[in-house]
Amino acid sequence: MRKDRLYLLTFLSITVIFLLISSVAIRYFVKVAADKVLETQLEFSKREARQVALLISNQLENGISKKETISSTQKSIENSNLEAGFVSMFDWSGKIVCHPDVKQLGQQISTEESLISSVSDDLTSNDLFDLLQNQEDATDSLNVNENEPKSEVVYVYPVENSDLIVAAHANTNRVSQQIKSLRNNFQNILLIMGFVFILSSVITVRLIGSTYEKKLEVKNQKLSDEVINLSKLNRAVDAYQQKVIIDKPLKDDVSDSDPENVTRKRILTYMRHELLSVSTQDIAYIYTESTITYVVCFDGKRSTSNSSLDELFSNLDNTYFFRANRQFIIAISAIDKIVRYGNNQLKILINPNSEVDIIISKNKAAEFKQWLNL
Repeated sequence: MRKDRLYLLTFLSITVIFLLISSVAIRYFVKVAADKVLETQLEFSKREARQVALLISNQLENGISKKETISSTQKSIENSNLEAGFVSMFDWSGKIVCHPDVKQLGQQISTEESLISSVSDDLTSNDLFDLLQNQEDATDSLNVNENEPKSEVVYVYPVENSDLIVAAHANTNRVSQQIKSLRNNFQNILLIMGFVFILSSVITVRLIGSTYEKKLEVKNQKLSDEVINLSKLNRAVDAYQQKVIIDKPLKDDVSDSDPENVTRKRILTYMRHELLSVSTQDIAYIYTESTITYVVCFDGKRSTSNSSLDELFSNLDNTYFFRANRQFIIAISAIDKIVRYGNNQLKILINPNSEVDIIISKNKAAEFKQWLNL
């Protein structure tokens, strides 16, 4: 149950993060793409307005009457307002003389169109984008029909030697539809990418988690087995300590009657300049350090011996003492606890405590268990 909850939280976290990143990314991508579209549209509209004004100026210079010029221009631009950009023409009084929509002919330029604030050579794609955004917000708030024709004058250019002015219009409805189409395309792409990314991420997390869980289960099983084995080993130590204590007098009697099985009951040691005879029953452990052999008793007293560990161990009771490694001989009664150490090694904790760790190697561990009759 906890695993399923973890996977669910992982899925939700990735989804929330992706949605946050996507919301920012969509705005950025739409803004960049819209800038490119609007910049291209502005350049095209300005160039078209200048070309139309130049053409009309040439016609007037060539003796073509103003009326004929206006008539021919009207025929050439008629119904062109369905495109993203188109041109119109008005005189200095603001009267429209040419327009793709014939209904606009003879009317005055609307004060709602951007003749003053928006029309200049400094008009940029950012300005037009902001204008479209404001218009879109106003359309949504006032529930205005989006299909109603709307345009903004984005550039004006005068016709030389006449009172005529050519205006370049941006069909805001058409441009807004293009921007919406870009936004929808980006949203669809990001949704598909997001679905694939989130699904693949969750599957990857689950696969990695499953693999890691299997490894943990194996390790936990090994640890459980080792804990059980160590518990058995510690119980065996306790039982063996009790057995040695009970059987010790009997073994002493046998050793007295059998010269071949004689073991030392006392060891001759030195403490400074004092000669001491230490009973083997009082010895907790014996170890070497810097070529010196130390004998440590249960009361914590430490003395030295001239004999090596091999010599001492050969004369000690093997049921009571064990050669843990090259450096230590330990008494069964001194063992306090056995813990796992390293790779299948054992660490012996003794009382009194030793400053040097007593480690039984992997190969020696089997002998140690056999010594305990496991």
